[in-house]
Amino acid sequence: MVGIVDYNAGNIKSVERALGFLKAEYVLSKNPADLEKCDRLIFPGVGEAKYAMEQLKLTGFDSFLKDWAQAEKPLLGVCLGSQIIFEHSEEGDVDCLGLLKGTIRHFESVWKDSGISPELKVPHMGWNNLEYANGSSPLFDGLDSKSDFYFVHSYLIQPDDQSIVKAWADYGCKVPACVSQGSITAFQFHPEKSGRAGLKILENYIK
Repeated sequence: MVGIVDYNAGNIKSVERALGFLKAEYVLSKNPADLEKCDRLIFPGVGEAKYAMEQLKLTGFDSFLKDWAQAEKPLLGVCLGSQIIFEHSEEGDVDCLGLLKGTIRHFESVWKDSGISPELKVPHMGWNNLEYANGSSPLFDGLDSKSDFYFVHSYLIQPDDQSIVKAWADYGCKVPACVSQGSITAFQFHPEKSGRAGLKILENYIK
């Protein structure tokens, strides 16, 4: 059974539609207790990091997710949910869940520190193919490395340990598109909005 974390900051409907298409059994809830018996979780998210963290604390999902990760149960972060599993975000200058070590930074900050000034719009919005890294992830099984996925974000993951990056996208710099460590995998892109390739990822996760 898949649990979907509903903390008032998620792209819930598109995730539900994707799981429905795959005929997957799932539970959607704003109450952590309802998800305790699930086998795996999807932690989606759109919007602003500071607001999201406020909602996680109000709902009790902050401690629930920390306990879930500590128990090494499967967790899949998507978009904002891939970011606030790290320690700190420049978006709202907020401390996040700290499930993985690293920070979340704005594209402009990363570009400036890298000494580059690409003529690219922020947010990064649209379709990008990936370059697999560090052995990739089993969630990409059955997919060509040039498959396109849908991105919408202004901030990007900066993990302390680069070896946890399992796929990169290119948008003026190398953008961590998939990170994985232990029972946690997270995608900066939206698999639920990425057509057949995204559905294949979700199917792999469910199985």
